[in-house]
Amino acid sequence: MNATLQSLEASRLKLLPKAEVHLHLEGCFEAATIAQWAKSEGVALPRPQEDLFKFSGLADFLDFLDLACGLASTTERLVELSYGLSQRLADNGTGYADVIFNPTHWHAWHGRMGALLDAMDAGFKAAEQDGLPSVGLCVSLLRTQSADEATELVDALHTMRHPRVMALSVDGNEATAGRTGPRFADAFRRAGNVGLRRTVHAGESSGPEGVWDAVNLLGADRIDHGVRAIEDAALVSMLADRQIPLGICPTSNLVLRVYPSIQEHPIEKLRAAGVRVSVNTDDPALLGASLVGEYALCRHTFGWTDEVTKSVAQTSINASFANADVKAQLLKSLKDW
Repeated sequence: MNATLQSLEASRLKLLPKAEVHLHLEGCFEAATIAQWAKSEGVALPRPQEDLFKFSGLADFLDFLDLACGLASTTERLVELSYGLSQRLADNGTGYADVIFNPTHWHAWHGRMGALLDAMDAGFKAAEQDGLPSVGLCVSLLRTQSADEATELVDALHTMRHPRVMALSVDGNEATAGRTGPRFADAFRRAGNVGLRRTVHAGESSGPEGVWDAVNLLGADRIDHGVRAIEDAALVSMLADRQIPLGICPTSNLVLRVYPSIQEHPIEKLRAAGVRVSVNTDDPALLGASLVGEYALCRHTFGWTDEVTKSVAQTSINASFANADVKAQLLKSLKDW
């Protein structure tokens, strides 16, 4: 595809009404911002700024998140980061996003969950007042936390009832943490009982067993990644039958070496098998991804037609935790794309 056609394609895909359901606030730091904050704090960076986002794998990537989030130590910096995320959504024509954040990465805010949420909320509110897309928050456990810590987080979220918080999540490296579904089952049950939605990272660094646990033990409304479900035909059938959506991030899976090439990525096989899939950016700034780019990549690689593209966008909207009015408006606009 030549440059002119690529530009036209990008313009059309920006206009596609869509939501994003697998996006981490921790993954929206710009390299220049991290370098500036690190210099002001006297913190050494692991690599030069131009190579900052060159990760050797998932473990290196997760370690870097701790460093970056540790630099976001003031309300002003969190407001800046949150507003910048909303601007990124608008630049890609995204109408709504469920944004994941993991409190364990934000060291300067430990013990101050309410203040942390309020600082993020201030940035998102300012963005919404400026006409940028609306955002809901999914508060995530880290796989290495204990069952008691998980329960404490759910209880704290229930007590606060922050209007920005939509869901409980869990993320982290499945390969190193081992099976964590049984440990967090009680916390996720409690979350469902108090009205929180439930979304679970699974089937990325673990195989299909993580996805089974996400559904059977954690009651997941939505799976983040879930791509390795393709390795288990019975699991694929269950996901299709129960219409449990997967928030898939193709570029992330390539950069972090889950799959060696986009041609070997299973998103189209899952979709063709009846599984509800959406495309997402995961950690866009750190991984060099954009939502328009993810749609373009799949259309080019898998031959997605406009109708397929619209169906994937529809899944993203329906699978999101946006309120009914936001969903209805996006779905109405999607019909006319």
